[in-house]
Amino acid sequence: MEPFVALIRRYVVDYTNRHDTSVCAEIMEPDYVLRMGPHVVAGRDGAYIPAAQAQFRQFPGLGLTVHEIVTNGERLAMRFSEHGASVRHGGAVAVWGGLGLYAWNGTRLTANLVEQDYLARRRQLASNGPDAVESPAPAPWDTTAEPVVPDAERLVRDWIADGLPGEAVRYDDGTAGPKIDDVEVAVDDLFSAGDRVAFRITRRGHYLGGLDELADLALGATAELHMVGLVTVSGGRVTGGRIVRDRLGLARALSRGATR
Repeated sequence: MEPFVALIRRYVVDYTNRHDTSVCAEIMEPDYVLRMGPHVVAGRDGAYIPAAQAQFRQFPGLGLTVHEIVTNGERLAMRFSEHGASVRHGGAVAVWGGLGLYAWNGTRLTANLVEQDYLARRRQLASNGPDAVESPAPAPWDTTAEPVVPDAERLVRDWIADGLPGEAVRYDDGTAGPKIDDVEVAVDDLFSAGDRVAFRITRRGHYLGGLDELADLALGATAELHMVGLVTVSGGRVTGGRIVRDRLGLARALSRGATR
């Protein structure tokens, strides 16, 4: 088995799905860092494990299903869903997608840049039922490393700079999302594995609508949106993929500004 994939299997099977945070000391460095939206959770024992335990308390039966894994041996991207019943919402069930970009040092995990679709989770916890869980990857632990492809990385960087045009990529849970008139796009992370390219970007500009709960209150407000994506490159263009955005974080930030 690919060494990085074997480590991620322990992360999914032994730690997350068993809710066994004692495994973290074996698979993560003490200075492990998780970045999600504008938040930085730095330190395995003092910050990350308590945050994970809080999640497990809210969702006592939380499970993680892997949909895709790609790696070049040095970096790894995993697209997944988490799902479970929330004790804080009377047992309401939700399914929400996520995309993580993992780094390691050849032995343990050192960092994860991730987004999870918490806006979809909130919608489901307030409604009459969950979304469906997508089909699992048929053989995620048999994934082999693919080479770094600089041309694919350059193409995706250009595509990002051009505003991520086209309709080949699916966003979040497929529902409407925020529209931003970009002033600046920062590529926080980007790597390739064969014809797949993973990235994290931050888009900063002005909010033009798309988040129903805000109505028109925040139109024109300064906005910052974090996104993690995994796309396929073929024939000199982006031909498919998935992107998860921090829609809930943006909605909360805009709501705070609109109510001041």
